Amino acid sequence: MAATSSYVLPFEKPVVDLVTRLRELRDLAQTDEGFETELRKLEDKTRRLAREIFADLTAWQKVQLSRHPNRPYALDYIDRLFEDFVELHGDRRFGDDAAIIAGLGRFHGRSVAIVAQQKGRGTKEKIARNFGQANPEGYRKAHRVYGLASRFGLPILTLIDTAGAYPGLGAEERGQSEAIGACLGQMATARVPIVATIIGEGGSGGALALGVANRVLVLEYGTYSVISPEGCASILWKDGSKTEEAAGRLKMTAEDLLRFGIVDRIVEEPTGGAHQDHDAAAAAVGAAISDALENLDRMDPAELVDDRYRRFRALGVFTSTSDNAENVRSSD
Repeated sequence: MAATSSYVLPFEKPVVDLVTRLRELRDLAQTDEGFETELRKLEDKTRRLAREIFADLTAWQKVQLSRHPNRPYALDYIDRLFEDFVELHGDRRFGDDAAIIAGLGRFHGRSVAIVAQQKGRGTKEKIARNFGQANPEGYRKAHRVYGLASRFGLPILTLIDTAGAYPGLGAEERGQSEAIGACLGQMATARVPIVATIIGEGGSGGALALGVANRVLVLEYGTYSVISPEGCASILWKDGSKTEEAAGRLKMTAEDLLRFGIVDRIVEEPTGGAHQDHDAAAAAVGAAISDALENLDRMDPAELVDDRYRRFRALGVFTSTSDNAENVRSSD
């Protein structure tokens, strides 16, 4: 199933045209087997063309794909992957934040806690969800569910998709940074398996509040960075025309993230991107989460905490000159 919106990025139009024709042929093939041969030929042609076009995408084009309004959002995955989902509301301090969806459900027959960011479709829902940018009460709701999961021994599964935490005055007054920090601490010490999946864009601390996991997965055209390309260009060069250059320098695409050890696995998307087939995208994400949980189930609670600690301590590379080392020894 694909989204119904007709939004198409310029560079993906040839693939979208073929995918649309392919979808029509599949419908015809269900009633007339005579279309099977042409269907197989078109499937092969579509896959080849998609590989050729998408193999040469720039970092900025991948950012555009990660933000594609037709991409499956958190609720699309929740509807397809989890049974008996019960959403929990409110942070028990201020109110509820619709940008964060949190609750309990069953994944492959197993009880789990789910925390996700939802951007919303259509103007009305986007405003209600604050475009997926959470306020402190959203992160405190996530913190509450992390605590429940740890207390009852439930694996925590998060779905990351946000441009960042909401930067408004009210959010700052209510303790935005403290709320995010509390989430980081709760996830770091949770004695249960945690698997985070970047389904779209992951921006700054707003994404990291759902990202301190034993295993971090990213969809093929997902992105993850400390700041948006637009924000980076504004700060470094004070020039919005540098956005594309900033996207490349941030090393925020799935391939770069895997190369630097920021993520543990890239989840392959359907031909033309996740927005072309929500069902196939959800199936791929579900299989990747299942594999990650199977691996983590071999660890006891203390090992899970230690595994998470070692994973994040290993991030980043630094060099030390002999002079710096000498200065350190002298100061001791």
